[in-house]
Amino acid sequence: MSIPVLTAGGGAAAPVADLVRLDGSLSLIRHCEELPELIAACQAGLARAAVITDEGADLTAALAERVAAAGVALVVLADTPAAQRRLDALGVRHVPAAAGAAALAAAVQAAVSETIAHSGRSLSDPASAFGGPGSGPEAPAAAVPEEPEQRPARTTAVWGPAGAPGRTTVAVNLAAEAAAAGARVLLIDADTYGGSIAVHLGLLDEAAGTAQGCRLADQGMLDAEALQRIAAEVVLGRTGRLLVLTGIPRAGRWTEVRPAALSALLARARSMVDEVVVDVGFSLEADEEASFDVMAPRRNGATLRVLELADRIIAVGAADSVGVPRLVRGLEDLAEAVPTASPLVVLNKVRAAAVGRSPEAQLRRTWERFAPGSIHAFLPWDPAAADAALLAGSTLLEAAPGSQLRSAVASLAGAAAGSRSRFRRRSGAK
Repeated sequence: MSIPVLTAGGGAAAPVADLVRLDGSLSLIRHCEELPELIAACQAGLARAAVITDEGADLTAALAERVAAAGVALVVLADTPAAQRRLDALGVRHVPAAAGAAALAAAVQAAVSETIAHSGRSLSDPASAFGGPGSGPEAPAAAVPEEPEQRPARTTAVWGPAGAPGRTTVAVNLAAEAAAAGARVLLIDADTYGGSIAVHLGLLDEAAGTAQGCRLADQGMLDAEALQRIAAEVVLGRTGRLLVLTGIPRAGRWTEVRPAALSALLARARSMVDEVVVDVGFSLEADEEASFDVMAPRRNGATLRVLELADRIIAVGAADSVGVPRLVRGLEDLAEAVPTASPLVVLNKVRAAAVGRSPEAQLRRTWERFAPGSIHAFLPWDPAAADAALLAGSTLLEAAPGSQLRSAVASLAGAAAGSRSRFRRRSGAK
């Protein structure tokens, strides 16, 4: 059975034209003038493979994801080293135009086989089975080479339901404790509703580092040097250093933080540091899927993508009669949205005034009755310490080092005595 192929772009199209003279393994069905036309044809289920002949100059991670989501394999003809490096960063298969029709046909067949293996479909499935919008596999995350002796960094996502349970406070101070313990840490603000890490740390230049990183990653241009350049550095005491990608300053810019680009950003970050901490938004809704264009940008896509990719999820809830039920319902939504998630439950702002005598014991008993799993940690209500840190644009480690809240967050971070040497051995610090 021949594989239906779409083409797009100008450039060196001779190998593509020669495909029609091969043994019938591939058949050309349409040439598209622009990438939007190609994507529309892919989503209509017209082909199993697409070939771009102009080195993919206009191809981005988001467009590659849309092609892959339609179940269509993508191959680009690229001769220049710069274009090849960019396509490698996007995770897109490419061959030199000078390689000829046979090499291109082999690349297309390999790409289709890989797509079929990823989706679990067979080559004989009808076009309607694989061509519908959103029915195919996701585009692979950007391929970031790793040093053989270094393991990828652990990614921690800090999430919580609506109602200001303290997600950002926990994320900022978790990252600070790890950095103070000797780790190389990157803190990312991926909250598309109300990012506030910049305010917490006194970084008021509105650099929108996360949006900048996503923009470069979407174009396949995010390397270690670029990520280091757009990240703000926060000095913690005498030895600690924390890299920060600040969030979008206005909620209306949420379209700049798209899932495909954020995946590539996280992949690059994991190859550079020991620990990545991501503060995400509260909403897990997927109402956008009810719209006609299911591949349109999704406001909650960034949150869902981070939760899918995270090695550890910390679910933060407020320890009161409003916050606990919200967290219980939120965890049910999280289990439905990300079935692989196994969050660590953290109750914040624990105080007897809101719960009663022996608040931790009361909360444990309530949790056992109404919620699955157990509570991983309690963070005490300590407004003096939290206010001092926020007023100073700093962390608890610096503004209130002896506070109960700082001690509880340090325990949650695993930054007790002795962890400094563990991080330093891994990062190579002296």
